[in-house]
Amino acid sequence: MVTVGILTCSDAGSRGQRQDTSGQTIREMAEAQGFKVTRTEIVPDERTVIADRILRWAAEVDLVLTTGGTGMGQRDVTPEATRDVMEREAPGLAEAMRFVTAQKTPMAWLSRGTAGVRGRCLIINLPGSPKAVRECLEVVMPLIPHALETLHGPTNVHPAS
Repeated sequence: MVTVGILTCSDAGSRGQRQDTSGQTIREMAEAQGFKVTRTEIVPDERTVIADRILRWAAEVDLVLTTGGTGMGQRDVTPEATRDVMEREAPGLAEAMRFVTAQKTPMAWLSRGTAGVRGRCLIINLPGSPKAVRECLEVVMPLIPHALETLHGPTNVHPAS
């Protein structure tokens, strides 16, 4: 079973001034896939805090999905925090989300979200609105099982010819 951590990055949300509807959207979609959400938290838009949670969770779950902090604002630091802890990038996931969602709104091109791997954990940044979360997850959700299978599977070693 795929285990998931949902990290909401929001100053207002972390202060209880805004309901976490994006995190709830992720939960609903992940559970509909048969995934088990084992970690959830709302943290402020602080690079070191976000990086710390991703780092800790990457050792505990198969998939970390972040929401928020992917825009152009000065406090939007989720992609930077993610890059601080990921070992390898998976640029195709972020590119696919932007490409497909840009067909609905050109504002998708302004998203700076990234995706990558730490150990055997896949990390994907999602935007902060429930609508954008849903649209982006619809793009990458079919890819996640294979990505995780590849991450968790044996290393492909080709015998010498």
